[in-house]
Amino acid sequence: MTSPKLHIAIPAIQELEYLHFTLQDIAKQDFKGDFSVTICVNQPDEWWDDPDKVALCESNLQLIQYLEQFELFPITILDHSSKGKGWIGKKHGVGQARKTLFDSILKKADSEDILISLDADTRFGSCYFQSILERFTQNEVSVISVPYYHQLTDDDRANRAILRYELYMRNYMLNMYEIRSPYNFTAVGSAIACRIGALQKIGGITPMKSGEDFYLLQKFRKMGFVSNFNTEPVYPATRFSSRVYFGTGPAMIKGDTGDWNSYPIYHHSLFQQIRETYDLIPELYLKDLKTPFLTFLEEQYQESDLWTPLRKNFKTLPLFERGFHEKADGLRILQYLKATNQVVGFDDSASFWYNFSHFFPTVEVEFAKDRPQLEALKTEELAILRDLFFQKEMELRFSEKNG
Repeated sequence: MTSPKLHIAIPAIQELEYLHFTLQDIAKQDFKGDFSVTICVNQPDEWWDDPDKVALCESNLQLIQYLEQFELFPITILDHSSKGKGWIGKKHGVGQARKTLFDSILKKADSEDILISLDADTRFGSCYFQSILERFTQNEVSVISVPYYHQLTDDDRANRAILRYELYMRNYMLNMYEIRSPYNFTAVGSAIACRIGALQKIGGITPMKSGEDFYLLQKFRKMGFVSNFNTEPVYPATRFSSRVYFGTGPAMIKGDTGDWNSYPIYHHSLFQQIRETYDLIPELYLKDLKTPFLTFLEEQYQESDLWTPLRKNFKTLPLFERGFHEKADGLRILQYLKATNQVVGFDDSASFWYNFSHFFPTVEVEFAKDRPQLEALKTEELAILRDLFFQKEMELRFSEKNG
């Protein structure tokens, strides 16, 4: 049987400084199989007429020239940067770039092939491609949300911002695991791999300006299982970036000013409210119930009788439960957490230490004894906390490796 081909998809905008290292990592892969690399260099075409953006456009042209001369392996270049070839109107951003990349690959790939989504500043070990191939060929999985670990730099401000952001992300994931949510993945665009057939089945990626990785994984999860395990992680860069409208870069920029309102540490009890509703699904299948989460869903969908049609369409409990989770998806969960957190007014640091005590009841950390404000912690102390959460997360990811 022929081994699946790997198709590497990388969006790039003003990335010559970082992309070089990503391409070197690709060249160093200990991988005997076949792979292709497609890079979409992109920006809105109107930026050519903006004096503040011309330098970025010219940098993209230099990037294209560099890629055209690259000799270590072939690269397919999708030029959406040269004057007259950039994005027009509202269709632009990383989501549009990923859609363009994915659509290009879908036209030439077989359904059993594998697409690996990267970013232009992502690093990974020499066994990464082989680990992805083995995960797909040795297990019945169609999608992987790959473990990630941001590289730290010599910029202390950037390090503090990314460590705080990771604490937000990993706190979220650990809690989602604990309540057994189907949407317990972490959405990182440079840490996704999928079968081409799975991508075809969901109709490709939706070109959101930002957050396209979150919506992509959510579409995959409504189709079937999303694995969170891979033996090799990826290492995204740590830097302040405004290339996307929300996500890691903008979160770091806001966080650097002390504003983490969009990325709070959600208290463990908020997730438990969702868990309590999950536990009532068999009862909800038989009759209407009231919980804070159910009331929230009815308000979001603007339907006072949300569940009777679901019972009619899904006539067994397993089907009804699947239909419930399609309604109460990852987006609705996140919206509920945000809305409830604002009403209750939990303090981020208090929530974090409560959660820390819950997930690490036997771990003693000297600097944590007095439960200081997160802002008061040293960078190396934030790094220790990040690593504890990362290790716990990897244990949970590893526990489903045969899932």
